[in-house]
Amino acid sequence: MRVMGVDPGSLKSGYGIIEEQRGELVVIAYGVIRTTPHVRLPQRLLEIGTRLQELIEQYAPQELAIEDVFVAKNAKSSLKLGQASGAILLAAAQSGLRITEYTPLEVKQAVVGYGRAEKAQVQHMVSVLLRLQDIPKPDDAADALAIAICHHHSAKMKQQIENNL
Repeated sequence: MRVMGVDPGSLKSGYGIIEEQRGELVVIAYGVIRTTPHVRLPQRLLEIGTRLQELIEQYAPQELAIEDVFVAKNAKSSLKLGQASGAILLAAAQSGLRITEYTPLEVKQAVVGYGRAEKAQVQHMVSVLLRLQDIPKPDDAADALAIAICHHHSAKMKQQIENNL
């Protein structure tokens, strides 16, 4: 199963694509979709959605995992984050991908084993689990890979449970 993880943002949305090969998780690609700050939000959302569809066509993931939008202290930031997430969800749905959302706590629990782990701990474990020489940069891409790992572990666990029923 090839999984695309996405860490949504209106200026930077991280993406990471992984799959299991011979029992090991392998990175297919990762990076960031960047938008221009001075461009109006509707154009940035269009750019995010269009670029994500291009990545989906290029790398052909079967499933997409995205970090669930949380309510931040700044309501305006939360709204923009939600709108970026909506553009991503729309692009994934139009591409026919199965979509799953995870909270930051769930991602940290799956990757580090502790839901209140620090960002540096998550990034370190991403590089360990994916057998990378360095921590993926920028942070948004590392976060997206963590979301993809979380989904892979969750989907694998669900499959094992279903097989045992």
